[in-house]
Amino acid sequence: MRIQLSEHFGYRKLLRFVLPSIMMMIFTSIYSVVDGLFVSNFAGKTPFAAINLIYPLLIILGALGFMVGTGGTALVAKTLGEGDHPLANRYFSLLAYVTAIGGIVFAVLAEIFLVPIAQLLRAEGQLLEDAVLYARIILIALPFFLLQNMFQSFFIAAEKSKLGLTVMVLAGVTNIVLDALFIIVFHWGLAGAAIATAISQMVGGVIPIIYFARPNDSLLRLGKTKFDGRALAQTCFNGSSEMMSNISASIVTMLYNFQLLRFAGEDGVAAYGVIGYINFIFQAIFLGYAIGSSPLVSFNFGSGNQKELQNLFRKSLKFIIGTGVFLTILIHLTATPLSWIFVGYDQELMAMTVHGFHIYGFVFLMSGISIFGSAFFTALNNGPISAAIAFLRTLVFECLAVMTLPLFFGIDGVWSSVLVAEFMAVVVTVCFLWRQNARYHYLH
Repeated sequence: MRIQLSEHFGYRKLLRFVLPSIMMMIFTSIYSVVDGLFVSNFAGKTPFAAINLIYPLLIILGALGFMVGTGGTALVAKTLGEGDHPLANRYFSLLAYVTAIGGIVFAVLAEIFLVPIAQLLRAEGQLLEDAVLYARIILIALPFFLLQNMFQSFFIAAEKSKLGLTVMVLAGVTNIVLDALFIIVFHWGLAGAAIATAISQMVGGVIPIIYFARPNDSLLRLGKTKFDGRALAQTCFNGSSEMMSNISASIVTMLYNFQLLRFAGEDGVAAYGVIGYINFIFQAIFLGYAIGSSPLVSFNFGSGNQKELQNLFRKSLKFIIGTGVFLTILIHLTATPLSWIFVGYDQELMAMTVHGFHIYGFVFLMSGISIFGSAFFTALNNGPISAAIAFLRTLVFECLAVMTLPLFFGIDGVWSSVLVAEFMAVVVTVCFLWRQNARYHYLH
């Protein structure tokens, strides 16, 4: 039975509603993880380091899809809550078309400037060749990657989160199967990994277009629209925090790689790549919950249901904190086997990775609070506060930490930078939540 946005949510119903979103984000994270796993074990650590070096650029380019998806969903869900379904569909159609066009433009520009960008990231020799090869292939599918990121949020607003999950599972399985085929069977190496990922992103982008373009029983459908600069600006404003989070996280990753090349060389980049993959999967739980619960917050905000807004806020905080404690314990128990899966062929690299895990792993106690806080304000259509939390968390605090702590603590300063940054972000998030309650009344 389909769960509607207008219902009251107990813990079980809330978890049922957000679970598909969490799974969608996990399968999205599988793209880079699977590529890294196959490349590291069957192509070597230089191609593996090349993926980790250039992947932040691809995430920056894909951030447009997340911005339109989260910001647009806040606008569309609020419009649905106000009872104007035709207008909500016009907004939805406009945003889908803008995302597709933006993906084409970004792909062309990135292809033109790819080599100098890779060189700026300190790639040289074989590392440069591998990084450019991987990115050139991936960029072919960039418009579909943006659409896939956008539709993740809109599936929830359309009350079709399970269908969204099905699409992501198909895309994820496609990536895994083709990685095994192209890398292990055909011996295409790094190029095979890139081709597999590009095809899987096409699957994730095309299927939603087909579904929403045809008559369906969801709340949304692609159709005729007209340019609405105000709606587009509000979408970008609402979703600016999510775009900032992705861009900032990618910039910070580049800084991490820069510092790791300085203090530990290519092995440092490879070790951080492994930690980053697991971090990506674990953080996907927080991100998925934030994406899944945001339409509920927007709908109840739009309909003026203050009691349900308070209910959602209270239950969400308990889920985020409890999940953070569980993930912290889990990462410390599994650091060694996880490291072995990726880099067990190199004992020195594996030891460095395990050590990094044991320091970095405490991040999950804090990161979920700031992720949810930023998404919560996006859902309330308060772009400035959402963007402020995201900007401070993923750019200002982490940049300061990663550029200063290694000067005093060496490579351990790199691993611990994120802990300092996340602690400061939690303080800022709590302050915003406390001060803004007088306006939105999400606390009793």
